[in-house]
Amino acid sequence: MAFRRRSCVVAALLALSFLAATAAAGDHGLTVFWGRNKDEGSLGEACDTGIYNTVIISFYSVFGHGRYWGDLSGHPLYGIGADIKHCRGKGIVVLLSIGGGGTQYSLPSSQSAADVADNLWNAHLGGGRRGVFRPFGDAVVDGIDFFIDQGAPDHYDELARRLSGYNRYYRGAPGVRLTATPRCVYPDWHVQRALDTGLFERIHVRFYGEDRCSYNHVHKDGVMAQWSKWTARYPRSKVYIGLAAANVPGRNDKVGLMSMNYDLMPSVKQAANYGGVMLWERYYDKQTGYGRDLYNGGIN
Repeated sequence: MAFRRRSCVVAALLALSFLAATAAAGDHGLTVFWGRNKDEGSLGEACDTGIYNTVIISFYSVFGHGRYWGDLSGHPLYGIGADIKHCRGKGIVVLLSIGGGGTQYSLPSSQSAADVADNLWNAHLGGGRRGVFRPFGDAVVDGIDFFIDQGAPDHYDELARRLSGYNRYYRGAPGVRLTATPRCVYPDWHVQRALDTGLFERIHVRFYGEDRCSYNHVHKDGVMAQWSKWTARYPRSKVYIGLAAANVPGRNDKVGLMSMNYDLMPSVKQAANYGGVMLWERYYDKQTGYGRDLYNGGIN
């Protein structure tokens, strides 16, 4: 019994130290989503720009009903595994985002959450059970990002707990980092239950796509009204401000550099758990050079 108690204490301390270490790694930098346009260039090219410290592959968009697949917008699978290894070798965090704007995913039951966790572990993370297809070969991503935009919120908290559980039971394999990318208006009910588990080291809040959160529509006070809610509710998570790298048809969400440097960022950075900037997404950033300008302007 004494040995068992000591083992539980050691496991708990290891879990806490893992969260502390991973929360510190990759903070105060530039994160970008990759995989939304085949003309954005390869994953390796994105990492070689030298401006991103995290790249999020998007999306693992079919899951929950016995089928598991992703949509990389025409990018060939060949070479992505090597790029993942290349990026990680440069110290860049590589995450896989689940969900997205499609309609082919949900978690209808606790069993489906368990099945999705099992597939993610064996197809993309540190597992590798025989018979489970690994789209990126033996390359391992650093963790899973929750980008849940449709369907019921049920069982995503269970999925988070199961994914986090691999950090305790598979000590010889890479750990699983958990992040989320919610919509800006607090709370985002799609991921609220999952976030309330306290297992997410990073939250990338999307301050684009909705007038209530777009700086060009509501200015700093409107952005800060939501930002303050997110940073206050999840003080143990690093919170990133998610920005559009370009204006798209029908939307004027890109924040000008002068406004960023002298109005928005000084206020955002006052939060003790400010983590950095997330950009949507690599294709637009490649066209505009917005990320490079932010990087050169010292977003930290």
